[in-house]
Amino acid sequence: MAKKPASGQEMWGGRFAAKPDEVMEAINASIDVDKRMAAEDIQGSRAHVRMLADSNIVSDADRDAILDGLDQVEQEIAGGDFPFRKDLEDIHMNIEARLKEIIGEPAGRLHTARSRNDQVATDFRLWTRQALQTRADQTRGLMEALLEQADLHADTVMPGFTHLQTAQPVTFGHHLMAYVEMFSRDRSRFLDCQDRMNESPLGAAALAGTGFPIDRQKTAADLGFKAPMANSLDAVSARDFAVEAVSACSICAMHLSRLAEEIVIWASAQFHFVRLSDAWSTGSSIMPQKRNPDAAELVRAKTGRIYGALQALLTVLKGLPLAYSKDMQEDKELTFLAFDALDLCLASMTGMVSSWTVDKPAMRAAAAHGFSTATDLADYLVRELGLPFREAHHVTGATVKLAEDKGCDLAELSIDDLKSIEPRLTDAVYSVLTVEASVNSRQSYGGTSPVRVREQVSRWKELLS
Repeated sequence: MAKKPASGQEMWGGRFAAKPDEVMEAINASIDVDKRMAAEDIQGSRAHVRMLADSNIVSDADRDAILDGLDQVEQEIAGGDFPFRKDLEDIHMNIEARLKEIIGEPAGRLHTARSRNDQVATDFRLWTRQALQTRADQTRGLMEALLEQADLHADTVMPGFTHLQTAQPVTFGHHLMAYVEMFSRDRSRFLDCQDRMNESPLGAAALAGTGFPIDRQKTAADLGFKAPMANSLDAVSARDFAVEAVSACSICAMHLSRLAEEIVIWASAQFHFVRLSDAWSTGSSIMPQKRNPDAAELVRAKTGRIYGALQALLTVLKGLPLAYSKDMQEDKELTFLAFDALDLCLASMTGMVSSWTVDKPAMRAAAAHGFSTATDLADYLVRELGLPFREAHHVTGATVKLAEDKGCDLAELSIDDLKSIEPRLTDAVYSVLTVEASVNSRQSYGGTSPVRVREQVSRWKELLS
């Protein structure tokens, strides 16, 4: 009969005689982080033991006992009754230890032909795969909210900016559709990453595979993976799937931050383009008139958390030799942090976009200032009078200066004013000097014309249906 360990290192059998130092126990334990992978750990164990029984490595009776015990563990965790223990380090050992308390000896056979190394890699891939799907679904929800607003505001005129200076008139719908395109690429990155990482490490064991006649194709199929990973060292060592996933989160967060920045600007008293609903605004502790766009500001700020997680994850992994190292314990908390932050950001942005109020007159008034139709005048001079564009650019610049000196917009100059710069101009030129005429004329594919905006809205609604 095997000698029972004399002290606290129960996981390691007779190899260690002394209990671990308290600080060592604290730095070594990961249960507070990886317990959120409990469902995935149980899922992987069920697949593993079913395969072991089918391969005649464990008996059907042991399989059934283990499956019944795992059901009880699952119920205890769901009900908040599971006795998580830090001395057992992680979720895998916690579940196995509790399983042994429930069913006794058969629990020890669950770990046949696997290691915590392939077990944690499997759990982590299962968790990340689902997290990517959830963020893809959330991104779709945001796209749908943006599409609804773009449809409502396909002909709402606003200033388009370069360098945050008034450039040309655009429609608010067109502006929002730019974000639909950005978030569509984010969604595709989540789904591409999900597809690329969808291979099973289970069965790689510690690093070299196993001598037991296991069926890795069976466990891979059981867990929804495309195939087992082809190299056992890679299976337990690879964390590029987490890096790629957090990278996709970072790019999406960058797009969210850009939109959040615009919302902060649009909601300001100086712009007054949008008004966030009460649900997505806060007040001031001392200034009763204030409506602060705190939700947008926090989306903008949480981007830093996600970027930080990516940089930290890359740093943790950059110098690791094959195969497994304990450094990899740190990868999950960083990945969870990034996905959690993005979850909040996507939900918040969807809420803000769905419920804001748009001030159309303020947008239209802003679009009419800053000589935003100057390019339309230059194009008119080329198209109708045959001027080379550079000459037309010069004439238009002189016209802008005249309007500036007179304190008016281009459309407010008299025909005599315009003729003083270019004698061949007629009243027909006024047809291109309004902001409405400008946006309506931009009918090239991808342009800001309301016709083109509605076409793109319809295209995307069909693609997402």
